[in-house]
Amino acid sequence: MKFLRRLLLALLFIYLLPALASAGWWYVKERPGSWREADWSSANILPSPGGDKAAAIYVFSATTGGMKGAIASHSWIVTKGQGDTTYNRYDKVGWGSPIRRNGYPADARWYSNTPHVVVNINGEEAARLIPKIEKAIQSYPYSKPGAYRIWPGPNSNTFVAHVLRSVPELGAVLPPDAVGRDYLPEGKLFAIDGDGLDMHATLYGLLGISAGMRSGLEVHVMGLVAGIDIMRPAVKIPALGRFGV
Repeated sequence: MKFLRRLLLALLFIYLLPALASAGWWYVKERPGSWREADWSSANILPSPGGDKAAAIYVFSATTGGMKGAIASHSWIVTKGQGDTTYNRYDKVGWGSPIRRNGYPADARWYSNTPHVVVNINGEEAARLIPKIEKAIQSYPYSKPGAYRIWPGPNSNTFVAHVLRSVPELGAVLPPDAVGRDYLPEGKLFAIDGDGLDMHATLYGLLGISAGMRSGLEVHVMGLVAGIDIMRPAVKIPALGRFGV
């Protein structure tokens, strides 16, 4: 019984309190009342695609809308091939075309929230990786209409996390508030990244653990992530994000 009490207190302190604090701040924050009132325009983060002939890859993340924005974000992938004059953006959404291509400007705000860059690769390395990214996008198993569930997944973050695991050369994991990133496709309970440097174990995105060079050490509880990053020193706090280098 003493162990169970300590476990419950730990869960309360590590997971619930940050989520409640974030929800309280989000409740009083000024934000759009609906998607119709939100700003979906470019945040002017990306350079003009025609101004640089080099290939480029970006992964973006932005806080989402409604009260779920208190603990969750939305992520997407942007690519530009060598010599191309336009960007291609890929999102997994719960309406319309499941994998939406260029549904929004490449660096658009999401529900009025300015996105941040999770990873950026340019030049020859980007040109080499873009075909791998496109192959990973094509292999995503939840690409048909109706294959979307906001929690615990598969959702937009499940899609991007699938690509990041499939192309480990991108060298990144999604932020802790990317709820759904830890839901492994096709009901898998265990997965190892293609280069063998990260492993993931999960009970359908509800309880799990990730460990490795990119993930550090993470423990997932009901879609919330807590952990530490050793290679790029940081702590990961549920609902609040990553704090460190």
